[in-house]
Amino acid sequence: MVADPDQDTFPGVPEGEIAIDDPGAPDVRALLAVHVTFARAQTPPEDAHAMDVDGLLDPAVTLFGYRAGGTLLAVGALKQLDPHHAEIKSMHTVGAARGRGVGRTMLEHLIAVARERGYRRISLETGSMAAFAPARSLYARAGFEVCEPFGDYRKSPNSTYMTLSLAD
Repeated sequence: MVADPDQDTFPGVPEGEIAIDDPGAPDVRALLAVHVTFARAQTPPEDAHAMDVDGLLDPAVTLFGYRAGGTLLAVGALKQLDPHHAEIKSMHTVGAARGRGVGRTMLEHLIAVARERGYRRISLETGSMAAFAPARSLYARAGFEVCEPFGDYRKSPNSTYMTLSLAD
């Protein structure tokens, strides 16, 4: 089933499963298209860092899908920056599943995988505009703190950089 962000069919917290997913799967491609379209509509082109399907095929990236009853509700990816540092990419939840804990569950999964892989730090870039406030709030509630740009990012008023130490 292709993700339909306007369909409200998931009352309550949907029970689902998170597993490594295929960026080329039709429903994943559809949700990623929604994600990229949303991010690029809010952000000037020079600061649009949303990763598309081609970017998710990079061997340094692992994409996960959250499915309930076979329906894709969310995606999230981890990109290895170096042996001790990973980046969260392409976090997106279908509109019908927002506010029900799906994004939080995906984020907790990504953090757990980062710990299992031995990363000492996990970071992310998100927009600084009002449209990204719910994402920034989710990350802050999970313990992420605002930080300076990392990796290949540069300082920009359009981006918020956040990081979480995974060291004991």
